[in-house]
Amino acid sequence: MRPLPGAPGVAAAAALLLLLLPSRARADEHEHTYQDKEEVVLWMNTVGPYHNRQETYKYFSLPFCVGSKKSISHYHETLGEALQGVELEFSGLDIKFKDDVMPATYCEIDLDKEKRDAFVYAIKNHYWYQMYIDDLPIWGIVGEADENGEDYYLWTYKKLEIGFNGNRIVDVNLTSEGKVKLVPNTKIQMSYSVKWKKSDVKFEDRFDKYLDPSFFQHRIHWFSIFNSFMMVIFLVGLVSMILMRTLRKDYARYSKEEEMDDMDRDLGDEYGWKQVHGDVFRPSSHPLIFSSLVGSGCQIFAVSLIVIIVAMIEDLYTERGSMLSTAIFVYAATSPVNGYFGGSLYARQGGRRWIKQMFIGAFLIPAMVCGTAFFINFIAIYYHASRAIPFGTMVAVCCICFFVILPLNLVGTILGRNLSGQPNFPCRVNAVPRPIPEKKWFMEPAVIVCLGGILPFGSIFIEMYFIFTSFWAYKIYYVYGFMMLVLVILCIVTVCVTIVCTYFLLNAEDYRWQWTSFLSAASTAIYVYMYSFYYYFFKTKMYGLFQTSFYFGYMAVFSTALGIMCGAIGYMGTSAFVRKIYTNVKID
Repeated sequence: MRPLPGAPGVAAAAALLLLLLPSRARADEHEHTYQDKEEVVLWMNTVGPYHNRQETYKYFSLPFCVGSKKSISHYHETLGEALQGVELEFSGLDIKFKDDVMPATYCEIDLDKEKRDAFVYAIKNHYWYQMYIDDLPIWGIVGEADENGEDYYLWTYKKLEIGFNGNRIVDVNLTSEGKVKLVPNTKIQMSYSVKWKKSDVKFEDRFDKYLDPSFFQHRIHWFSIFNSFMMVIFLVGLVSMILMRTLRKDYARYSKEEEMDDMDRDLGDEYGWKQVHGDVFRPSSHPLIFSSLVGSGCQIFAVSLIVIIVAMIEDLYTERGSMLSTAIFVYAATSPVNGYFGGSLYARQGGRRWIKQMFIGAFLIPAMVCGTAFFINFIAIYYHASRAIPFGTMVAVCCICFFVILPLNLVGTILGRNLSGQPNFPCRVNAVPRPIPEKKWFMEPAVIVCLGGILPFGSIFIEMYFIFTSFWAYKIYYVYGFMMLVLVILCIVTVCVTIVCTYFLLNAEDYRWQWTSFLSAASTAIYVYMYSFYYYFFKTKMYGLFQTSFYFGYMAVFSTALGIMCGAIGYMGTSAFVRKIYTNVKID
């Protein structure tokens, strides 16, 4: 059953969160153990064009026939499965554990012109289908055309070979045979056979055949990690050398100025970041939006870190929808992080409308994701695609937002305001803002913002290719150790770049560093989204309104979330740097 929302309240919220995680029923399919002659279920999932992975439809939306066995004893679906368009339907085939089935007809298709046209359309568009036995996926192609593209043939015979180790299923293979020409007003018999064989594959290793080490552990992948790591060492060394050397000179110059008398100081040529000490801690423009973005970015970082660690420990790819379910659960559970960092920053900047800030911070990311999903859902409904999100699932997600995310965000906001909401800046803020002098064009905040995302993007763009391929093509991403390294590298590069940008900005006596540091790091998202266009046109063969909308819609969500996370990381690192340099200089 799909998870449905219960009555409002804490109990309902807890129940909804439990539904996010893959459930464990008593039935054999979920225990993955079988007795001899026990029923083994063949689930028919979805069918769709090979080049459009997300454009999927119910298997029986094509005029396939169903096996004779109608009763079914167990079935479950998690929230992650519902959101990912998993539509399991019973095949009707009679399969029993360790019980071979000789070739047998299980149903007959009465092929009229309408059904033939449906199959021809599917074959022209390279439709293939997915099935599951004991959570192991199986893929098969619908049919094929002849060389001239005039005659079309349907594969009618499913030859299943199932490997077992003890009382567990460890391997499934499908061979499609029985090519039959599609001729209107004829009858086509669909048949199957099952062959059981003993296997030495361990149950824990049964998903290894679906992984692609030659792709994910290719030398290019290792080289990209090494290249990014060397970039980090170079950047950290460069930042340390330039800033420490330059700051030492600055401190020496400012100390020398302290020893001058007033007449000499007035005649001296004062310049540099010390001159804006009375404005550098001035609240940013639009503090409500700014603090909400920083809080959301901190939460996205926490979610990314936790989910990657969980994925490194647990093989989440072995359960349908478990990665998405885990991400939603962790996002809801880390809502206090959002409230704490966003609420404390808003309080330090003198904000008074903290309840409004809390609501914006809590619903910023969910509104962006749900708004995109709502738009794509209209297209999915028009196409009758399995990706159309059911109404019950929408209500469940809304309940999680209102009964879990919002209260936890409130707790974090209250803690943030009370524990670290005092503006204990090392310098007083002047009552009148200092005029910003003219500077060279490449020191303008807009230019710094545009250039700031190049190096962070350069440190991750190879990994983006592997992540995109696993999501938009038929690869299972499993090298989460690589992803953790890339996340660490991205954080270090982002902080280094934003610190350098902020130093040059302050040295030009421009104190508008808060938004500049955030946006210069967040501009990484622009380059990632531009790369997604290149990937779409040159690395995939996607087509059609639905798949194109799905791709660019969710790539926009991914890029924006990545940009908000990078922006928050850049701001937090730069904030610590600014506080440090102004603490160490004497100011009258």
